[in-house]
Amino acid sequence: MKIVYNDGTVKDCPQEEEQHVIRHTAAHVMAQAIKRLYPQADFAFGPATENGFYYDVDLGDTKLTDEDLAAIEKEMRKICKENLPIKPFILPRAEAIQLMEDRQEHYKVEHIGDLPEDAVISFYQQGEYIDMCVGPHLSYTKGLKAFKITQQSGAYWKGDKTKKMLTRINGIAFRTQDELDAHLKLLEEAARRDHRKIGKEMNLFMFCDEGPGFPFFLPNGMTIKNTLIDYWRDIHYANGYVEVSTPLIMNRHLWETSGHWDHYKDNMYATKIDDEDYCIKPMNCPGGVMVYRAQPHSYRELPLRVGELGLVHRHELRGALHGLFRVRCFTQDDAHIFMRPDQITDEIMNVVHLINQVYEKFGFKYFVELSTRPEDSMGSDADWEAATNGLKLALEKLEMPYIVNEGDGAFYGPKIDFHLQDSLGRTWQCGTIQLDFQMPLNFGLEYTDEDGTKKRPIMIHRVCFGSIERFIGILTEHYAGKFPTWLAPIQVKVLPVSEKTMDYAAGVAEKLQAAGIRAVLDTTNEKIGYKIRQAQQVDRVPYMLVLGAKEAEAGNISVRDRTGATTEQQLEDFLRNTSREIAERQS
Repeated sequence: MKIVYNDGTVKDCPQEEEQHVIRHTAAHVMAQAIKRLYPQADFAFGPATENGFYYDVDLGDTKLTDEDLAAIEKEMRKICKENLPIKPFILPRAEAIQLMEDRQEHYKVEHIGDLPEDAVISFYQQGEYIDMCVGPHLSYTKGLKAFKITQQSGAYWKGDKTKKMLTRINGIAFRTQDELDAHLKLLEEAARRDHRKIGKEMNLFMFCDEGPGFPFFLPNGMTIKNTLIDYWRDIHYANGYVEVSTPLIMNRHLWETSGHWDHYKDNMYATKIDDEDYCIKPMNCPGGVMVYRAQPHSYRELPLRVGELGLVHRHELRGALHGLFRVRCFTQDDAHIFMRPDQITDEIMNVVHLINQVYEKFGFKYFVELSTRPEDSMGSDADWEAATNGLKLALEKLEMPYIVNEGDGAFYGPKIDFHLQDSLGRTWQCGTIQLDFQMPLNFGLEYTDEDGTKKRPIMIHRVCFGSIERFIGILTEHYAGKFPTWLAPIQVKVLPVSEKTMDYAAGVAEKLQAAGIRAVLDTTNEKIGYKIRQAQQVDRVPYMLVLGAKEAEAGNISVRDRTGATTEQQLEDFLRNTSREIAERQS
């Protein structure tokens, strides 16, 4: 595969760069197709992404339909067949601005205007289309072989909600048609597993226009949420944590002291109480700090592990909201650990072990990133270096491979992020461990050391699930709604074959419920085939007890699992085995 760099050099493409170059070229070909079909199009940014490519474009008053997207894709294929050479050239800044003005590319003009006066701007041309770009690109359009436009959405110019909303057109591109077909199959499976679709079918949660981004949990969803919380509490109590609850609303002074007002206020909701500014908490940590500060502490008490299942609120742009994955309020399974400097490594290792225990429970694989100091941060260079080295040491002692993610730490400290992989191979950032020297300093936290002097503790912020709501969304897609029995909202559905066996079925359901099993009796006047399909395909129930005259007469049960396998069992045996499966939280 030949690619061309912005200095005109043509070389074989390094294998690790192929996908990026293909997708970047696809963005340019798509822009050319759009310009042919919509001459008024004014282009903003069009990068390659991890999974594809997109272009943000101002189409004026034109609204695209699915048929329009198909037409753009068809025009792209025509451009590829034309096998246009893709050629770079370079212009000084002033000439670059003039070129873009002549071509009525107003967003490009603005972008060039943000560059230094002495900047030299590179462009790529294919046929009649010219685009400002650093490259590299395929050397001919025919090299683009496997692509598809997938969707459109809205995007603000430069990501600024005060600026114009543009049309973002997304696509995917791969080296071969086989790779594209495999990816499309994955997308189909992802759509089948979409937690929003499954959540509606299983009556787990809902959203409404009166509260965009604020999830409503329905009874079945609350069962899953509370079951996860019960599990969270069990493992945390077993690992020496205590639990607190802190206020949802606290005054502005608290958030100024914590640093959130200066570094995070655009994501916070504010209100006034008694003519004073208050904030709805976006994070639990300042409340946890106040709990620690409320009484004196000795070095003997440390480490002090304080957990909180706190409801937090963060402002997200409406266009970014996405089911349970991106919401405006969620329950964060927080914990804050206050410790002495000599305890840092051991405590981080303990947290890693706990998070690993949680992810193994659900069958997740994961990888780890170490995120370092961002530009917008607080604290001294020495504290940041000590905190970063503390995290590195713990990971090295655990012999845990990690990727360094430069500049992506929290504003108050570096962090370890856990990226878990689901059953479709997608990754999700959930657990995190953040080491913080700043908040204990800002709030004047102390403990009395062995020699009687006052010392300042160091603080760990950490979550396992991250957001319980988001974790439920991930689990829903990971399991395709077929939750393990201990987590399933309905664990057993009792299905009488006819009205004649309703009394026997009701008695079986009562015994299941008395044993603490979440059992539901199907009393609908439907045929047994319909009842089975509803329980298996919609409710996704782990076990269905199909009870006809034969079972009623023999006093036993016919057990059907989600795979369709059926066995005849004694009720007592089923009660015992299922109760053990639930108690042991078997996956």
